Amino acid sequence: MNRFELKEALRAGRTVFGTLITSDSPRWPAFVAACGLDFVFLDTEHSPYDRRGLAWMCVAYAALGLPPLVRIPAPDPYAACVALDGGAAGVIAPYIETCAEVEGLVGAVKRRPVKGAKLAELAAGRPLPDTELGSYVEERNRGNLLILNIESAAAIDNLDRLLAYPEVDALLIGPHDLSCSLGIPERYDHPEFIAAVDAIIAKARAAGRGAGYHKGYVDGRGLAPIKRWMGMGLNMVLHEADMITFREAMRRDLDTLRA
Repeated sequence: MNRFELKEALRAGRTVFGTLITSDSPRWPAFVAACGLDFVFLDTEHSPYDRRGLAWMCVAYAALGLPPLVRIPAPDPYAACVALDGGAAGVIAPYIETCAEVEGLVGAVKRRPVKGAKLAELAAGRPLPDTELGSYVEERNRGNLLILNIESAAAIDNLDRLLAYPEVDALLIGPHDLSCSLGIPERYDHPEFIAAVDAIIAKARAAGRGAGYHKGYVDGRGLAPIKRWMGMGLNMVLHEADMITFREAMRRDLDTLRA
């Protein structure tokens, strides 16, 4: 799968599967490529990648048919440009709550390399003229994905306005931060949390955007909730992380052998 196919699948409602990659071992991409994944998630918000290492990983995974989606440290347009310059297929922007944040990211991800006063004109609603520049910007950014991390009650309250930007390709639910924002930390079986996830998925799919969820190790409910949400339209399944899968498999096998 390439970035164009991933983007089209998300908007069309076809299900894609990825995982969080933390290892930067040069042998790791080939092993990951054999897992049957559709994309990889590289998280610069919580992982200590340097810029050179991130670019190496992006190029390697893209070459193996696994478009790299990079979560930037903050909803910062400059950080988004750094990720794309390094080879990211798309940007995941963390903890989005406001239209101003989305507007800045749209400029960075979908209108590169326009900057400054001209970019401000675009943000104010004035389209690029049908000129050589307009065609260039459209073609250059055609495959770039913009995905918003929805991780708070405030984001849910503002969801209709966030989805009003046609450049947004998908919403990705961050369950840990969302549960904390709702005042029920890590209570992923709480009715309020489940209702919030239901609402995000429903609104994303109704708007023709991808709906994603990061199923992590702290959620001990197994795959049943993911299967239920897939039945509702969840089509971006971000499953666990490489180091977590290793730890859980190793712990399980050692406990069995020791017993």
